[in-house]
Amino acid sequence: MALLKQAQGAQSQMEARQVAPKLWALWAKAPDAKAQALLNRGMELLRVSDFKGSIAVLDELVAYCPDYAEGYNQRAFANYLQQDFDAALPDLDRAQALSPNHTGVLTGKALTLIGMGRAQAAQDVLRDAVAMNPWLSERALLVEPKGEDL
Repeated sequence: MALLKQAQGAQSQMEARQVAPKLWALWAKAPDAKAQALLNRGMELLRVSDFKGSIAVLDELVAYCPDYAEGYNQRAFANYLQQDFDAALPDLDRAQALSPNHTGVLTGKALTLIGMGRAQAAQDVLRDAVAMNPWLSERALLVEPKGEDL
């Protein structure tokens, strides 16, 4: 993906930040007008903290477009915000299967795994995300592996 290559080649965080909105615009472009309306509505409900309403709309989106990763990602985000990590993780797994280069999905999955107390799995996912985009703000959560005493 050209945009991820731009992020990887960025010489500064400021330069990489110019790519992030373009990535999100790409990921949030739904397959058709109905799907776009559902996504937009679900995201608007998230913005006003109507999690149940958002999940209901995103359920409809996922049923309508089961191969559209962002529907799953946004529904996972709604569940994550409610700290329902067990509900969020399967949606993140599905979104990752559909869009393996979606760094937003990967960072969301890492944060969800942290919330579940699965620190090592979170580190593995986060390393994958940072490999795709070394400027992700979530890179600050990476823990250097402990060395061995000599």
